[in-house]
Amino acid sequence: MASSAQKASYLKRLRICIASNKSLYVMILPVLLFYIVFSYVPMYGVIIAFKNFQPGMGISGSPWVGLQNFADFFQGPYFTRVLKNTLVISFSSILFGFPAPILLALLLNEVRSAKFKRIVQTVTYMPHFISLVVVCGMVLQFTSSTGVITSVLHTLFGLPEKNLMADPQNFVPTYVISGIWQEIGWGTIVYLSAITGINSELYEAASIDGAGRLRRVWHVTLPGIMPTIMILLILQMGNVMSVGFEKIILLYNPAIYSTADVISSYTYRKGLLEFNWSYSTAVGLFNTERMFYKWKKECLPVRTFW
Repeated sequence: MASSAQKASYLKRLRICIASNKSLYVMILPVLLFYIVFSYVPMYGVIIAFKNFQPGMGISGSPWVGLQNFADFFQGPYFTRVLKNTLVISFSSILFGFPAPILLALLLNEVRSAKFKRIVQTVTYMPHFISLVVVCGMVLQFTSSTGVITSVLHTLFGLPEKNLMADPQNFVPTYVISGIWQEIGWGTIVYLSAITGINSELYEAASIDGAGRLRRVWHVTLPGIMPTIMILLILQMGNVMSVGFEKIILLYNPAIYSTADVISSYTYRKGLLEFNWSYSTAVGLFNTERMFYKWKKECLPVRTFW
C-alpha cells in the first residue's frame, strides 16, 4: 500500500510540475522531435550492416550475413590504409591546428592598438564564413601547375611547376594548413573571452614583481585559460576518428588515395558510388568505439589480427 501511495503522490507531483511549466515543455518539444526523427528512427537502418541488403527485398527481407561485412573490411586491403590516414590527419590537425588559435589569441591580447587588433580579428574571422566548397576550390586552383602557390614555390625555392595535389605527400600538409587558415580566427573567440575573465590585479602584481610581457603571459595568462584549453582539447580528442568526408572528397583524387582516403570517404565511395550499402554501413559503424571493442572481443576469424 505504501508503494502505491508513493506512486500516486509522484504522479500527482509530476502532473503539477508539467502544468506549471507547460510553456517550457512546449519549447523543448521540437528539439525532442528532431532527435527522435533524425537520430533515433534512422538507427533501425544499422541492421543493414549485418545483412546483404537488397533494395527490392527491403531491410527486413534481406538475407542475414552476421559479421561477414565486418570481416571483409578488416581482412580487406584498404583497412590499414584508411585507418592510418584517418589517424594521421586527425592527429596532425590537433598537433598543428589546436595551438594556432591559442597563439593568435595571446598575440592579440598583447596588441595595444585597438584599430590594428580589430583589423586582424576581422581578417582572420572572414575565412570561417566562406563555404567549404569555395575554400577547396581555391586550394585546388592555387596548388595547380599554374597556381599562385606553385609559382611562388618555383620562384623562391626552384620547385617544379606541377600540380601539388597530384603528389600524395602534399595532401596532409595542404589539408592541415587550409584548415588552420579557415578556422584560426574563429577559434580565437573562445580564448579571447577566457582571457578577458582573468583578474587584472594578477597582471598588476606580476608587473610589480618585475615580470615582463612574456613572463606575464606564461605565469598569468596561460594558467588563467588552461581550463578552457583542456576542455576544448578533450572535446577535440573525442573526434579523432571522425574526419569529415566533405573536405576530403572535395580535395582528393585517385592519384593520392594512399594518403588522402579516410574511413568516411571510403564509406562514401562504397555506399553511394558502388552501391554496396551493407558493406559501407559496416565500415561506418567501425568509427564507434563500442563496435570496435565488440568486434575485437567476439569476432573469431580476425582475433589473431589483434
